[in-house]
This record gives sequence, C-alpha cells and structure tokens, in this order.
Amino acid sequence: MRFHPCQSDPGRWPRSREAAKIALAAVTAAGLTYLSAGDLIASATARARGCAIKGNISAQTGERIYSIPGQDYYEAVRISPEYGERWFCSESEAEAAGWRKATR
Repeated sequence: MRFHPCQSDPGRWPRSREAAKIALAAVTAAGLTYLSAGDLIASATARARGCAIKGNISAQTGERIYSIPGQDYYEAVRISPEYGERWFCSESEAEAAGWRKATR
C-alpha cells in the first residue's frame, strides 16, 4: 500500500478519512454546499497527516494564497475550511489546485 510522502504515520490514514467524512457530513447538514467535498476531504486528511502549508483565501480579493512555515505572516494565518480554505502537503500540490504563494 502506498502513502503520500508527507504522511508520517500510515496507521493514521483510516482515522483521517473518517474525520474528513464526519466534517463533510457536518458541512452538508449546515447547508454549506458551496464547498467542494473533495477539497474538504483533502484538506482534513492533509492536516491530520501533519502537512503544514496553509491555503488561505483573501477576504479583500478572494484570491487563493498559500503560506509556508517561516514566512512573515504564516503564524497569523488561520484556516477556515467552511470558507474553502485548506491545508496542503507541498507547494506543487497547492499550485496544481490553483493557489499562489504568499509574497512574504
């Protein structure tokens, strides 16, 4: 069985998927259908695996921006999955999903 390179403990994978299913059910029950189920599950499992790249959506412009550890505002960025924000395991994963890197 293969696992994503950033997944440090393959034994955590089933629990991560279960947590993502529960989160998806809660979002669906709340009527927040503008979220992509795939994005929500990907983000929940990425965070559970310890992935540290934060995908944030600008409140002013709606632009999708990712931050990596060590950037100026990384610690201040808060991820709100209910607004479509998410976690990534690599910069290439974030860019493939249409996000750009924060400038500082």
